[in-house]
Amino acid sequence: MEPGKLDRLISVAPMLDWTDRHCRMFLRLLTRHTLLYTEMVTTGAVLHGHRERLLNYDSAEHPLALQLGGSHPADLARCARIAADLDYDEVNLNVGCPSDRVQSGRFGACLMAEPDLVADCVAAMRAAVDIPITVKTRIGIDDRDSYIELVDFVGRVAAGGCGIFIVHARKAWLSGLSPKENREIPPLRYDVVYQLKRDFPQLTIILNGGLSDLEQTAVQLPQVDGVMIGRAAYENPYLLAEMDRRFFGSVQQPPSRHAIIQAFLPYVENQLQQGTPLNSITRHILGLFQGIPGARAWRRFLSEHTHRRGAGVEVLEAALRQVPILSTRTES
Repeated sequence: MEPGKLDRLISVAPMLDWTDRHCRMFLRLLTRHTLLYTEMVTTGAVLHGHRERLLNYDSAEHPLALQLGGSHPADLARCARIAADLDYDEVNLNVGCPSDRVQSGRFGACLMAEPDLVADCVAAMRAAVDIPITVKTRIGIDDRDSYIELVDFVGRVAAGGCGIFIVHARKAWLSGLSPKENREIPPLRYDVVYQLKRDFPQLTIILNGGLSDLEQTAVQLPQVDGVMIGRAAYENPYLLAEMDRRFFGSVQQPPSRHAIIQAFLPYVENQLQQGTPLNSITRHILGLFQGIPGARAWRRFLSEHTHRRGAGVEVLEAALRQVPILSTRTES
Protein backbone atom coordinates (compact mmCIF):
# COMPACT_ATOMS: atom_id res chain seq x y z
CA MET A 1 0.00 0.00 0.00
CA GLU A 2 1.36 3.38 -0.97
CA PRO A 3 1.68 6.02 1.73
CA GLY A 4 -1.43 8.16 1.84
CA LYS A 5 -3.68 5.69 0.03
CA LEU A 6 -5.46 4.40 3.14
CA ASP A 7 -9.12 5.41 3.15
CA ARG A 8 -9.35 7.80 6.09
CA LEU A 9 -12.57 9.70 5.61
CA ILE A 10 -13.64 8.92 9.19
CA SER A 11 -11.54 7.62 12.08
CA VAL A 12 -11.85 7.02 15.81
CA ALA A 13 -9.09 8.68 17.81
CA PRO A 14 -6.43 6.87 19.82
CA MET A 15 -7.52 7.20 23.45
CA LEU A 16 -5.33 6.08 26.33
CA ASP A 17 -6.94 3.39 28.51
CA TRP A 18 -9.89 3.22 26.13
CA THR A 19 -9.07 2.07 22.59
CA ASP A 20 -7.59 -1.29 23.54
CA ARG A 21 -8.24 -4.42 21.49
CA HIS A 22 -11.53 -5.21 23.27
CA CYS A 23 -12.85 -1.74 22.56
CA ARG A 24 -11.78 -1.92 18.93
CA MET A 25 -13.44 -5.30 18.37
CA PHE A 26 -16.64 -3.87 19.78
CA LEU A 27 -16.46 -0.73 17.62
CA ARG A 28 -15.77 -2.82 14.54
CA LEU A 29 -19.20 -4.41 14.95
CA LEU A 30 -20.70 -0.94 14.50
CA THR A 31 -18.66 0.16 11.49
CA ARG A 32 -16.62 -1.84 9.00
CA HIS A 33 -14.86 1.06 7.29
CA THR A 34 -14.01 3.62 9.96
CA LEU A 35 -10.27 3.67 10.64
CA LEU A 36 -9.45 2.62 14.21
CA TYR A 37 -6.36 3.49 16.26
CA THR A 38 -4.63 1.75 19.13
CA GLU A 39 -3.92 3.49 22.37
CA MET A 40 -0.61 5.31 22.29
CA VAL A 41 2.26 2.88 22.87
CA THR A 42 5.74 4.18 23.66
CA THR A 43 8.75 3.01 21.69
CA GLY A 44 10.32 1.77 24.91
CA ALA A 45 7.30 -0.42 25.63
CA VAL A 46 7.37 -1.88 22.11
CA LEU A 47 11.10 -2.56 22.14
CA HIS A 48 11.54 -3.69 25.73
CA GLY A 49 8.07 -4.52 27.09
CA HIS A 50 5.46 -7.22 26.59
CA ARG A 51 5.19 -6.75 22.83
CA GLU A 52 2.62 -9.47 22.24
CA ARG A 53 0.25 -8.08 24.85
CA LEU A 54 0.68 -4.52 23.57
CA LEU A 55 0.46 -5.09 19.83
CA ASN A 56 -1.57 -8.23 19.18
CA TYR A 57 -4.96 -7.69 17.60
CA ASP A 58 -7.68 -9.53 15.70
CA SER A 59 -7.59 -9.32 11.91
CA ALA A 60 -11.22 -8.15 12.02
CA GLU A 61 -9.98 -4.84 13.44
CA HIS A 62 -8.61 -3.66 10.07
CA PRO A 63 -8.23 -0.92 8.98
CA LEU A 64 -6.09 -0.33 12.06
CA ALA A 65 -3.33 2.15 12.90
CA LEU A 66 -0.69 1.96 15.62
CA GLN A 67 0.01 5.20 17.47
CA LEU A 68 3.55 5.53 18.80
CA GLY A 69 5.00 7.86 21.40
CA GLY A 70 8.69 8.61 21.06
CA SER A 71 11.30 11.01 19.74
CA HIS A 72 14.31 8.86 18.86
CA PRO A 73 14.34 8.32 15.08
CA ALA A 74 16.10 4.96 15.16
CA ASP A 75 13.76 3.56 17.82
CA LEU A 76 10.71 4.82 15.96
CA ALA A 77 12.01 3.23 12.76
CA ARG A 78 12.41 -0.13 14.53
CA CYS A 79 8.89 0.13 15.95
CA ALA A 80 7.46 1.05 12.56
CA ARG A 81 9.12 -2.02 11.07
CA ILE A 82 7.57 -4.18 13.78
CA ALA A 83 4.16 -2.62 13.08
CA ALA A 84 4.50 -3.27 9.36
CA ASP A 85 5.52 -6.88 10.00
CA LEU A 86 2.36 -7.24 12.11
CA ASP A 87 0.28 -5.86 9.19
CA TYR A 88 -0.83 -2.63 10.79
CA ASP A 89 -2.22 -0.31 8.14
CA GLU A 90 -0.57 2.87 9.42
CA VAL A 91 1.86 4.16 12.04
CA ASN A 92 1.00 7.45 13.70
CA LEU A 93 3.38 9.64 15.70
CA ASN A 94 1.87 11.36 18.74
CA VAL A 95 2.73 15.05 18.68
CA GLY A 96 -0.43 16.14 20.45
CA CYS A 97 -0.63 14.77 23.99
CA PRO A 98 0.20 17.47 26.59
CA SER A 99 0.41 15.38 29.78
CA ASP A 100 3.35 15.83 32.14
CA ARG A 101 4.20 12.13 31.92
CA VAL A 102 4.40 12.29 28.14
CA GLN A 103 6.48 15.47 28.21
CA SER A 104 8.96 13.87 30.61
CA GLY A 105 9.59 11.24 27.94
CA ARG A 106 10.16 13.98 25.35
CA PHE A 107 7.25 13.13 23.14
CA GLY A 108 3.70 14.29 22.58
CA ALA A 109 2.78 17.95 22.13
CA CYS A 110 6.13 19.26 23.37
CA LEU A 111 7.61 18.03 20.08
CA MET A 112 5.84 20.87 18.28
CA ALA A 113 8.74 22.98 19.54
CA GLU A 114 11.17 20.71 17.64
CA PRO A 115 9.86 20.41 14.07
CA ASP A 116 13.21 19.31 12.67
CA LEU A 117 13.34 16.41 15.13
CA VAL A 118 9.80 15.39 14.19
CA ALA A 119 10.81 15.56 10.53
CA ASP A 120 13.81 13.31 11.27
CA CYS A 121 11.53 10.85 13.08
CA VAL A 122 9.14 10.73 10.15
CA ALA A 123 11.97 10.34 7.65
CA ALA A 124 13.45 7.43 9.61
CA MET A 125 10.08 5.64 9.74
CA ARG A 126 9.36 6.33 6.09
CA ALA A 127 12.72 4.81 5.18
CA ALA A 128 11.91 1.69 7.19
CA VAL A 129 8.40 0.88 5.92
CA ASP A 130 5.99 1.34 3.03
CA ILE A 131 2.83 1.86 5.07
CA PRO A 132 1.63 5.43 5.76
CA ILE A 133 3.45 7.39 8.46
CA THR A 134 1.19 10.07 9.90
CA VAL A 135 1.44 12.75 12.57
CA LYS A 136 -1.24 13.75 15.06
CA THR A 137 -0.66 17.25 16.36
CA ARG A 138 -2.23 20.40 17.80
CA ILE A 139 -2.50 23.85 16.23
CA GLY A 140 0.09 25.20 18.67
CA ILE A 141 1.54 25.03 22.18
CA ASP A 142 1.75 27.63 24.94
CA ASP A 143 2.55 31.01 23.40
CA ARG A 144 3.88 29.38 20.24
CA ASP A 145 0.44 29.36 18.68
CA SER A 146 0.63 31.73 15.72
CA TYR A 147 -0.48 30.45 12.34
CA ILE A 148 2.98 31.22 10.96
CA GLU A 149 4.52 28.85 13.49
CA LEU A 150 1.99 26.13 12.63
CA VAL A 151 2.74 26.51 8.92
CA ASP A 152 6.47 26.28 9.68
CA PHE A 153 5.94 23.10 11.73
CA VAL A 154 3.78 21.41 9.09
CA GLY A 155 6.07 22.46 6.27
CA ARG A 156 9.19 21.09 7.94
CA VAL A 157 7.55 17.81 8.94
CA ALA A 158 6.06 17.42 5.45
CA ALA A 159 9.58 17.87 4.05
CA GLY A 160 10.56 14.87 6.18
CA GLY A 161 8.03 12.77 4.30
CA CYS A 162 4.76 13.14 6.19
CA GLY A 163 1.82 13.56 3.85
CA ILE A 164 -0.97 13.05 6.40
CA PHE A 165 -1.61 15.26 9.42
CA ILE A 166 -4.37 14.75 11.99
CA VAL A 167 -4.85 18.16 13.59
CA HIS A 168 -6.60 18.66 16.91
CA ALA A 169 -8.04 22.12 16.40
CA ARG A 170 -6.98 23.41 19.84
CA LYS A 171 -3.66 24.65 21.12
CA ALA A 172 -2.18 22.84 24.12
CA TRP A 173 -0.82 24.33 27.31
CA LEU A 174 2.15 22.24 28.42
CA SER A 175 1.77 23.39 32.03
CA GLY A 176 -1.12 24.69 34.08
CA LEU A 177 -3.83 22.53 32.51
CA SER A 178 -4.59 18.84 32.95
CA PRO A 179 -5.01 16.64 29.85
CA LYS A 180 -8.78 16.83 30.38
CA GLU A 181 -8.68 20.62 30.62
CA ASN A 182 -6.52 20.73 27.49
CA ARG A 183 -9.36 18.98 25.67
CA GLU A 184 -11.91 21.54 26.85
CA ILE A 185 -10.49 24.95 27.77
CA PRO A 186 -8.42 26.07 24.76
CA PRO A 187 -10.99 27.19 22.18
CA LEU A 188 -11.63 25.11 19.08
CA ARG A 189 -10.24 26.79 15.96
CA TYR A 190 -11.61 24.85 13.02
CA ASP A 191 -10.84 27.87 10.83
CA VAL A 192 -7.13 27.30 11.41
CA VAL A 193 -7.36 23.72 10.16
CA TYR A 194 -9.39 24.83 7.13
CA GLN A 195 -6.72 27.40 6.28
CA LEU A 196 -4.02 24.78 6.71
CA LYS A 197 -5.74 22.61 4.10
CA ARG A 198 -6.00 25.56 1.72
CA ASP A 199 -2.32 26.39 2.16
CA PHE A 200 -1.19 22.75 1.83
CA PRO A 201 -3.57 21.29 -0.77
CA GLN A 202 -1.12 18.49 -1.52
CA LEU A 203 -1.32 17.18 2.06
CA THR A 204 -4.06 15.09 3.63
CA ILE A 205 -5.46 17.12 6.54
CA ILE A 206 -7.73 15.39 9.07
CA LEU A 207 -9.68 17.50 11.56
CA ASN A 208 -9.99 16.39 15.19
CA GLY A 209 -11.57 17.99 18.24
CA GLY A 210 -15.08 18.51 19.59
CA LEU A 211 -17.01 16.47 17.02
CA SER A 212 -19.95 14.70 18.64
CA ASP A 213 -22.38 13.57 15.94
CA LEU A 214 -22.81 12.78 12.25
CA GLU A 215 -24.18 16.21 11.36
CA GLN A 216 -21.09 17.96 12.73
CA THR A 217 -18.96 15.45 10.87
CA ALA A 218 -20.72 16.08 7.57
CA VAL A 219 -20.31 19.85 7.94
CA GLN A 220 -16.52 19.53 8.24
CA LEU A 221 -15.86 17.21 5.32
CA PRO A 222 -16.09 19.80 2.51
CA GLN A 223 -13.31 21.77 4.23
CA VAL A 224 -10.83 18.96 5.02
CA ASP A 225 -9.92 15.46 3.86
CA GLY A 226 -11.44 13.64 6.82
CA VAL A 227 -12.40 13.83 10.46
CA MET A 228 -11.34 12.00 13.60
CA ILE A 229 -13.95 11.50 16.32
CA GLY A 230 -12.77 10.99 19.89
CA ARG A 231 -14.64 10.65 23.13
CA ALA A 232 -18.10 10.89 21.57
CA ALA A 233 -17.48 7.60 19.77
CA TYR A 234 -16.60 5.94 23.08
CA GLU A 235 -19.29 7.48 25.25
CA ASN A 236 -22.07 7.08 22.65
CA PRO A 237 -20.72 4.37 20.33
CA TYR A 238 -23.96 3.73 18.48
CA LEU A 239 -23.40 6.96 16.54
CA LEU A 240 -20.87 4.89 14.55
CA ALA A 241 -23.59 2.51 13.36
CA GLU A 242 -24.67 5.00 10.67
CA MET A 243 -21.14 5.84 9.51
CA ASP A 244 -20.85 3.18 6.82
CA ARG A 245 -24.17 4.09 5.22
CA ARG A 246 -23.74 7.85 5.58
CA PHE A 247 -20.14 8.21 4.47
CA PHE A 248 -18.90 4.95 2.91
CA GLY A 249 -21.74 4.05 0.55
CA SER A 250 -23.04 1.01 2.42
CA VAL A 251 -26.62 0.01 1.60
CA GLN A 252 -27.03 -2.23 4.63
CA GLN A 253 -29.34 -1.30 7.48
CA PRO A 254 -27.35 -0.60 10.68
CA PRO A 255 -27.52 -3.44 13.20
CA SER A 256 -29.63 -2.93 16.31
CA ARG A 257 -27.92 -2.49 19.65
CA HIS A 258 -29.17 -5.91 20.78
CA ALA A 259 -27.79 -7.49 17.60
CA ILE A 260 -24.41 -5.89 18.20
CA ILE A 261 -24.13 -7.46 21.65
CA GLN A 262 -25.24 -10.84 20.31
CA ALA A 263 -22.51 -10.60 17.66
CA PHE A 264 -19.99 -9.62 20.35
CA LEU A 265 -20.67 -12.67 22.54
CA PRO A 266 -18.39 -15.15 20.69
CA TYR A 267 -15.45 -12.76 21.06
CA VAL A 268 -16.23 -12.27 24.76
CA GLU A 269 -16.47 -16.03 25.28
CA ASN A 270 -13.11 -16.56 23.58
CA GLN A 271 -11.45 -13.89 25.70
CA LEU A 272 -12.90 -15.33 28.90
CA GLN A 273 -11.41 -18.71 27.99
CA GLN A 274 -8.02 -16.99 27.72
CA GLY A 275 -8.37 -15.58 31.24
CA THR A 276 -9.52 -12.04 30.44
CA PRO A 277 -11.79 -10.67 33.21
CA LEU A 278 -15.27 -9.86 31.93
CA ASN A 279 -15.25 -6.30 33.24
CA SER A 280 -12.07 -5.57 31.25
CA ILE A 281 -14.20 -6.06 28.15
CA THR A 282 -17.60 -4.75 29.22
CA ARG A 283 -16.29 -1.40 30.50
CA HIS A 284 -16.14 -0.39 26.83
CA ILE A 285 -19.78 -1.10 26.07
CA LEU A 286 -21.51 0.80 28.88
CA GLY A 287 -22.54 3.63 26.54
CA LEU A 288 -24.14 1.47 23.85
CA PHE A 289 -27.72 2.26 24.92
CA GLN A 290 -27.07 5.96 25.52
CA GLY A 291 -30.33 7.87 25.12
CA ILE A 292 -32.47 4.73 24.94
CA PRO A 293 -35.00 3.57 27.58
CA GLY A 294 -33.25 1.08 29.82
CA ALA A 295 -29.77 2.59 29.40
CA ARG A 296 -29.37 3.21 33.11
CA ALA A 297 -30.49 -0.32 33.99
CA TRP A 298 -27.99 -1.70 31.43
CA ARG A 299 -25.10 0.25 32.90
CA ARG A 300 -26.06 -0.57 36.47
CA PHE A 301 -26.45 -4.29 35.81
CA LEU A 302 -23.06 -4.53 34.11
CA SER A 303 -21.35 -2.45 36.80
CA GLU A 304 -22.77 -4.62 39.57
CA HIS A 305 -22.20 -8.06 38.05
CA THR A 306 -19.27 -8.17 35.60
CA HIS A 307 -16.56 -7.83 38.26
CA ARG A 308 -17.63 -10.97 40.10
CA ARG A 309 -15.43 -14.04 39.94
CA GLY A 310 -16.58 -16.46 37.26
CA ALA A 311 -18.78 -13.90 35.52
CA GLY A 312 -19.45 -15.03 31.95
CA VAL A 313 -21.48 -14.19 28.87
CA GLU A 314 -24.66 -15.00 30.75
CA VAL A 315 -24.16 -11.67 32.54
CA LEU A 316 -24.26 -9.86 29.21
CA GLU A 317 -27.34 -11.79 28.17
CA ALA A 318 -29.04 -10.89 31.44
CA ALA A 319 -28.04 -7.25 31.03
CA LEU A 320 -29.65 -7.21 27.59
CA ARG A 321 -32.91 -8.28 29.13
CA GLN A 322 -32.90 -5.05 31.12
CA VAL A 323 -33.38 -3.06 27.90
CA PRO A 324 -36.52 -3.20 25.75
CA ILE A 325 -36.02 -4.18 22.12
CA LEU A 326 -36.71 -1.27 19.79
CA SER A 327 -36.78 -1.06 16.03
CA THR A 328 -33.53 0.00 14.36
CA ARG A 329 -35.26 3.15 13.12
CA THR A 330 -36.28 4.04 16.68
CA GLU A 331 -32.80 3.30 17.99
CA SER A 332 -31.16 5.58 15.46
